[in-house]
Amino acid sequence: MKVGYYPGCSLRGTASDYEQSIMAVCDMLSVELDEIEDWNCCGASAAHSINSRAGIGLPARNLAIAGKSHKEVVVPCPLCFNRLKSAKKDFEQNKGIEFDFHIPQELKIWDLADFLSQDSILYEFKARIKTELKGLKAVCYYGCMSSRPPSITDSKRWEDPISMDRILEAMGAEPIQWSYKTDCCGASHLVPRADLVHELVGRLYMQAKRAGAECIVVSCQMCQANLDMPQEIIMQKLKSPTRLPIIYFTELMGLSMGHRDAPKWFKKHFIDPMMVVGRFVK
Repeated sequence: MKVGYYPGCSLRGTASDYEQSIMAVCDMLSVELDEIEDWNCCGASAAHSINSRAGIGLPARNLAIAGKSHKEVVVPCPLCFNRLKSAKKDFEQNKGIEFDFHIPQELKIWDLADFLSQDSILYEFKARIKTELKGLKAVCYYGCMSSRPPSITDSKRWEDPISMDRILEAMGAEPIQWSYKTDCCGASHLVPRADLVHELVGRLYMQAKRAGAECIVVSCQMCQANLDMPQEIIMQKLKSPTRLPIIYFTELMGLSMGHRDAPKWFKKHFIDPMMVVGRFVK
């Protein structure tokens, strides 16, 4: 299978561990990610609130390029996914009329977790699992941007997405149901309003712990950063001795398929995932 691939900016920087796991997993599943030629920043997370033309034009240009050679494009970053979907909706409603871009109506934009949770890919994934992650108790945290608003994302389960839950079940882990899977983590407010993000993230920690989770599984690098980086500070404020690793779902997929680089990905985290997944490393 060959699909278009829009990596976005942060996967080449602060979230390089996420992209490394994505590329490794897709290679093992015989999914060829064909990177969009000469792609540019999609404008997340501020362009649309500062300049409406830039907010549409930046992501639309990427879609126009992707549409020349692909019918599908996969987007790992939920913020990028949301902006690309928004641009396509704008063009379909003739709001992009001032641009020279052509975006094929049939071009499908995939959130990575939704793409990898398709039945055909899950079937292939199960066949390649070497170590089932039995006994791993996790909550899947989707955040705001991959499923909401449904008028943009076309999500049928915008309050209760299950793509990562299905993937965890396929590898033998135990995804715990909880009511906070789409609550906001504060996103880029960590810079101007760290206090607000600490409050939002602190609530997520406490609810995950009450649910009995050993870790939080994510598909968004912004969510991962907000939950991982300040965790020591937040847990001290909450007077909690427990630390919860924040793990990308693709890292767990790679681990279960026996990819040799999985421990290297975990080393880039602030809260060491090996405290809960070390027992599965061969």
